[in-house]
Amino acid sequence: MDVKEFYYDLPEELIAQDPLENRSASRLMVLDKSSGNIKHQIFSEITEFLQPGDCLVINNTKVIPARLYGSREDTNAKIELLLLKRKTDNIWETLVKPGKKAKIGTKIIFGDGLLKGEIIDIAEEGNRLIRFAYDGIFEEILDKLGQMPLPPYITHPLTDKNRYQTVYAKYDGSAAAPTAGLHFTPELLQKIKEMGVAIAEVTLHVGLGTFRPVKENDILKHHMHSEFFQIDETAADIINAAKENGNRVIAVGTTSTRTLEAAADENGFLSAKSGWTEIFIYPGYTFKVIDGLITNFHLPESTLLMLVSALAQKEHVLNAYEEAIRKRYRFFSFGDAMLII
Repeated sequence: MDVKEFYYDLPEELIAQDPLENRSASRLMVLDKSSGNIKHQIFSEITEFLQPGDCLVINNTKVIPARLYGSREDTNAKIELLLLKRKTDNIWETLVKPGKKAKIGTKIIFGDGLLKGEIIDIAEEGNRLIRFAYDGIFEEILDKLGQMPLPPYITHPLTDKNRYQTVYAKYDGSAAAPTAGLHFTPELLQKIKEMGVAIAEVTLHVGLGTFRPVKENDILKHHMHSEFFQIDETAADIINAAKENGNRVIAVGTTSTRTLEAAADENGFLSAKSGWTEIFIYPGYTFKVIDGLITNFHLPESTLLMLVSALAQKEHVLNAYEEAIRKRYRFFSFGDAMLII
């Protein structure tokens, strides 16, 4: 399967640079996965497409302020760091810029010495393992020194850190937001619950691997990076009950989708589980758990666009994207949403 099959041409001005003042005021494209029919709505109207008994699955991961700016101890040269995965209490796998200045043994100072790091190893794809030294609590220091790791296509500064966080974020660990969830407000979630829709919370800490471009022409040669997930017994019971009763399971975001599909047994049922997943979903995949998906509009030739195309047929999805461009939808992390049912 050729990566070029997932290309579309997006005008740069349609890349959303700022979140809307009201989270649920974004536009919502509703795509019928069987027919390809499209409806245009506002996100707060999503309740019109949910039914009592449905189960909505949300990813309660929390984005950490993972971008750090420091300088080499010996030359004072500037270095930028992005925290990717915590390996032990004080050792992290990181992305370092510029990589040429980041040899093993390099020492880096952050925030006038509030935090210090030393590169101790080189991991796959040139990522660096860094051992940090500090006095106090790492999370508090990170909150002081770190910045939210906005994607490179967002060039405007973020004035409120919480706008790159879902309202239900609980557990620190992500290097990027599960952006489909950014459209929900507490009021909208409450309204959905009152309709008789069950809400199950799972956790997948989003790494940059999900968003890395597919560099292989043949997508089957692309390697997904592993991400940590966790499903507790309560969430498994809620999702299993919906399936047993013949009700729909609708994932909020590609991260929730990957968590469910990676953890389910061959019949689509779940048990309490945690671990690492490298699941790569592309057209031809048979979904075991989900019946519907709430998602944003994704980058051309990305694994996220491939996942969406597996659920709703590539032709339907690319046609919907063309329609979104014609209708001037806002794209990517702070952009508008799509509901596939």
